Amino acid sequence: MPTQPGGRYRGGGGIARLFRSRLGLLLIAAIGLFLYWQMNQKPVPFSGRKQLNTVSIEQEVKLGQQSYLQILNQEQRQGNAVLCADEACTGEEAALTDTVRGIGARLQAAAVELEQELLDDGYAFTPVADTFDWTYYVVHSVTPNAFCLPGGYVAVYTGILDITGNYDGALDMEDLADPDKLAVVMGHEIGHALAHHGAERMSQQQVMQMGQMAVGVSMGDMDASQRRAIMQAFGIAAQGGMLKFSREHETEADKIGLDLLVRACYDPREAPELWQRMGRISGGQRPPEWMSTHPASETRAENFRKWMPDAIAEYESRCGPLR
Repeated sequence: MPTQPGGRYRGGGGIARLFRSRLGLLLIAAIGLFLYWQMNQKPVPFSGRKQLNTVSIEQEVKLGQQSYLQILNQEQRQGNAVLCADEACTGEEAALTDTVRGIGARLQAAAVELEQELLDDGYAFTPVADTFDWTYYVVHSVTPNAFCLPGGYVAVYTGILDITGNYDGALDMEDLADPDKLAVVMGHEIGHALAHHGAERMSQQQVMQMGQMAVGVSMGDMDASQRRAIMQAFGIAAQGGMLKFSREHETEADKIGLDLLVRACYDPREAPELWQRMGRISGGQRPPEWMSTHPASETRAENFRKWMPDAIAEYESRCGPLR
C-alpha cells in the first residue's frame, strides 16, 4: 500500500489525477453528453421512435418562416420567379399554383386528422398541423426539388413537375393531369415538418459541437498534428452518425407521407413507381447508401412496396376501391 514519508497512507491521489487527466475529462464529457441526450428525448408518435429535440415549436416555426423568406428571395435574385408572388396571377402560373395549393390543402387536412387519431390512441405529443401557417409557392426553376419547412412553409420547383407528371421530358399542363405522384413528394416533405426533423438536426449539431469542444479541451497538451488527426477522426465518426440519422428521417418522412396520402385519397401505388423513376434519373451516379444523406431510390421503392398492402387497405376503407 502506498504511503507518505512517516508511514501515512496517500489515499485518493490516483483518482484525483485520473479525473485531471485527458481520459478523465473525456469520461466526464461523455457522461454529461449522454445525460443531456437522454433528458431531451421526445417521442415521434408517427413511428414510435425517440428523437433528440431541444428546440421549442415556437423557435422551430420562427426559423422556418425566416428561412422560407430567405430562400424565396434568393431564388428571385437568381432569376427564378416565384409564381403568384403578387396579386396578378393568371394562366399557367395560376394553374400550377392552384394545383399545388389544392394538393397541399388535402394533405394538411389529412395531417390534422392523423395527429388527432394518434392523440385518441393515447400518444402524448403536441399536435402542430392545425396551427401551422400553411403556405405554398411554386418556384420556376429547372431544379427538381420541393421542401416543407417547419411551420408548414412549402415550395415546389417546376423542375420536379415532369418527373411527377407524364415524364415526357417537357413541362406542360398535361403534367398536372394526374397529381398523385406530386402528392407523394409533397406528403413526404410535409412529413419532415410534422416529425420535427429540422429541430432534431439542429439539436444533433449542437451536441456534436459540444463533443468537439470537449475533445478539444482534453487535447490541450498535444502537438498540433496530433490534435488535427484526432479532430478529423472525431469529425468523420460524427458525420457518419449524422448521415445515419438523415437516412432514418427520410424513411420516416416517406412513411408519414404515405399515411397522409391515403387519408387524402391519393393513390398510394404511385409511390414506388415514383422512386423507380427517380432511380432511373440518377442513373446510379450516387455514393453508396451508407455514405449518403438519403436511402437509395431502390430501397425507398422497396419500402413502399412493403408498406403497400396496409396502405391500400386504408385507402379503400376511406376512399373506395382502387381501380
